[in-house]
Amino acid sequence: MSSRANTLAAIERRVRRMGRPFGVSLLVAQKRNPKIDAHGGYMLRDDDTFEIVFGNAGYDFSATLEEVEAFLEESRTAMHTDRKKKKG
Repeated sequence: MSSRANTLAAIERRVRRMGRPFGVSLLVAQKRNPKIDAHGGYMLRDDDTFEIVFGNAGYDFSATLEEVEAFLEESRTAMHTDRKKKKG
């Protein structure tokens, strides 16, 4: 695997692809502050309701990219079930 596979942009693209089938989008903090820089900078938003699904515990953009990726991997089944309920 090339060294570009682990760049920040590549990881963000991978996380976006992981969330796409489940109707969630990766949001990245545009206005940084020391709190966001120290602890995160990412959130997941439901595309249908625009509700924040993950990454707003205590303050917006509180999740790291690794936490978002782990959340998507661990919650894949639950998110898929919830998405089916919304459509049905």
